[in-house]
Amino acid sequence: MQSLYSNGFEHIYDAMYRSFINYQDEYDFYSALLNTYFKKSILEIGCGTGNLAAHFIESNIQYSGLDLSEDMVKLANQKNPKGDFYQGNMANFKVGREIDAVLITGRTTSYLLENKDLNGALQSIKENLTENGLLIFDFIDASRFFNTIKNGKAVKHIANYNGIQYLRSSHMKVNTELNNFMFDWKASYYKETNQEKILIAEDDSTVRAFTKDEWKLLLELNDYEILECIDRKSYAFDTYVYVARLKNPKL
Repeated sequence: MQSLYSNGFEHIYDAMYRSFINYQDEYDFYSALLNTYFKKSILEIGCGTGNLAAHFIESNIQYSGLDLSEDMVKLANQKNPKGDFYQGNMANFKVGREIDAVLITGRTTSYLLENKDLNGALQSIKENLTENGLLIFDFIDASRFFNTIKNGKAVKHIANYNGIQYLRSSHMKVNTELNNFMFDWKASYYKETNQEKILIAEDDSTVRAFTKDEWKLLLELNDYEILECIDRKSYAFDTYVYVARLKNPKL
């Protein structure tokens, strides 16, 4: 199986996500929250190929982006030469300066499969935040979403890149054999030419959903307090967004 985030596939990923995410709406939503709390610098975890980053970079906010995929970060830099992007693992990272707010976007929390990594991420974020810094993140709501996929759910997305049409066919189903609230996500990628569908890659992933109470406890144990909980619909999933800040001044 070829990685979907390298060797050219990062361009297909980029085209695919731009076909069904309105990044202007994403920017408007997050920038409104940042303005409410007077935050001037941010780190976006899960920045991908820099589509949301482009909107922030054009604004007056000081932006940095972090992603696990080196090729995605390279593409983000190519698209946004004025940006400040890092390759790194959200479970253990340091950007070298304190940030007013950390955003975890695009349900990137779903890849924190183990509580060890999740707690590591919350501690790393704490170390990179200013004293009154914010953590803003979205997550897939297991309580609602699992009811829709318990018997399996199929989703299709189409995108064009360099004049070629690509199709992603996804199938999601709850996994009750693992710890936490997990679901299996199988995606097949096709190139469509002359009405012929050619399989080019497959991705079998297990990802995580959460309940509101689960996150409430995890944040409490890591010394964050919740300021807002926002019910926000997004592509394919029912999600919530939590806005939290550190409970105690940093030492």
